[in-house]
Amino acid sequence: MDFTTITSLAFTSVCTALDPSVLSSPGVAVVMSVRMAPPLPLIFLIMIHGVSGADWGVSYSHSHICALKNSSVIMSCTYTYPTGHQILKVFWTNTKDKEDKYEEFPDLSEDPEYSQRLRYLGDKQQNCTIRLSHVTQKDSHKYYFRFRTNINQWIGKPGLTLTVTDLQVEAPERVTEGHNVSLTCNSSCTLTDRATFIWYRNSQPLTERRDGNNQLLLQSVRREDAGRYSCALHGHSYISPAARLSVTYSPRNVSVSIIQSGQIWEGYSVTLSCSSDSNPPVLNFSWFKENQSSAVGSGQSFSALQSGRFYCEAHNQHGSQRSDPVTVIVKGRLVILYISIGVVCGAAVVVIMVSRWIKNRNGAQKSQINQSRPHDGLHKACNVEMTDPVYDNVAAAQHDSNICKPEPNSSVYENIPTKKKKSM
Repeated sequence: MDFTTITSLAFTSVCTALDPSVLSSPGVAVVMSVRMAPPLPLIFLIMIHGVSGADWGVSYSHSHICALKNSSVIMSCTYTYPTGHQILKVFWTNTKDKEDKYEEFPDLSEDPEYSQRLRYLGDKQQNCTIRLSHVTQKDSHKYYFRFRTNINQWIGKPGLTLTVTDLQVEAPERVTEGHNVSLTCNSSCTLTDRATFIWYRNSQPLTERRDGNNQLLLQSVRREDAGRYSCALHGHSYISPAARLSVTYSPRNVSVSIIQSGQIWEGYSVTLSCSSDSNPPVLNFSWFKENQSSAVGSGQSFSALQSGRFYCEAHNQHGSQRSDPVTVIVKGRLVILYISIGVVCGAAVVVIMVSRWIKNRNGAQKSQINQSRPHDGLHKACNVEMTDPVYDNVAAAQHDSNICKPEPNSSVYENIPTKKKKSM
């Protein structure tokens, strides 16, 4: 049996093993025609199989990565090449094709926008992993690993797609007190790494709200739940922009204040003011007098002209609430007259007392002057000149009621010389 016959039989055996029906098909003619063909070396067929199965390739652990803004991303891959090749250069690029075939593909490690943030964690054997830090939306690209040997070069297609996302809080603008509300922390893509969400209200973490779910459920909402909500991922520094949640509720803490004293005079008024806490603000205020069903006024302020107990009611679209009453007392005109008379009388008494005090004071001053000038007093009392030395003893008796009419033998006349009778 010659070589051609052996080759034909071998080919027929292979076809039969693949599909037994091949012997009964028209394709048998092809097998039979091999006998008529020139001898084909078996070694040549084996070489063709070796070329078609060459070990060139790049395998990525993920075809798509969704990463949070400002985080670090690990891009893992492995590569293979034929035995006997020597690796000369390995690098990552975000360019799939180039216009000039002689132009070198850009190496991201040499790009100023990447060089400080990209680190090659692989080797020159089969690991081609890199880490890219502080990623932003500008880093959203398709990335390729490329390597060159001493014989050939290879680029790993279809590459790895990186999408960088931020976080956004989705929340209703307002919710009514007592209702349930759900807030969602959204991203533009599904995060690759398992994420644990953290929620904040007014920049303070809600530690009891940490969950793997990206939703925050608030049940039976209260006024205290209103605020600015934001979300983040555990282990990441990035925090989403805040979304405001407003909680609406009916008026409460309604109270009345009196602008001036609650006691007024007939013909005058006292102003009452109504205040409350509500969201949205109060639409209207109504004023009532106790034990009366109809309103006596409206508006946030009310002027009371009569005595009584008054209260207000505050209303908005969610309900109403009334205040506690306040008492207003109005005094009549007769009381005003009595008070006026009393004021006048009191003033008159004061004037009289002051006048008496002044009169008494003046009298005392005159008495002191008279005591300090006794001769002048005697002069005025007796209507005589007392400058003569003969009146020296008069001062000693100035308190005597008969000082102006002394007895002939009084000591007042001691210094007056008497004429002696001539002796005959």
